[in-house]
Amino acid sequence: MEISADLHPELVPLAFLVGTWRGAGVGGYPSVEEFRFGQEIVFSHDTRPFLSYRSTSWLLDDDGQRVKPSGSESGFWRPRPGGELEVLLAHPTGFAEVWVGTVEGAKIELQTDVVARTSSAKSVTAGHRLYGLVEGDLLWAYDMAAEGHPLQPHLSARLKRD
Repeated sequence: MEISADLHPELVPLAFLVGTWRGAGVGGYPSVEEFRFGQEIVFSHDTRPFLSYRSTSWLLDDDGQRVKPSGSESGFWRPRPGGELEVLLAHPTGFAEVWVGTVEGAKIELQTDVVARTSSAKSVTAGHRLYGLVEGDLLWAYDMAAEGHPLQPHLSARLKRD
């Protein structure tokens, strides 16, 4: 992958993420039946030392057709010295998260540092995310602790760069 000339030098470890990614995944949780979803993630930059991030998803039927909107989140990915990473995410369902983790080559591992929520939001208490570039695709998985359940698998997807 060619690195853009206007990419801030601190973003070089995250350069593999820049662009638009689309694909599908699966989800489930003790309080939610298993489901399939489509997703679009956009990582962009404006020459400053962070990536802007936007994820939009929708539920899919058995034929892979869109049924209705699903989750969305937006925020910023901030690389730090020594391969560390800070991620700030906001959700329209009433909660926001601060994630901390590491970047090692084309692998990113994150865990929640802070989860803040409004009184009407579901009780999300912790999370763990893995992202990786595999055969040119972006694979990711999200484990969540919520509604009194311990940390466990919730979502995963495989996305292709547009």
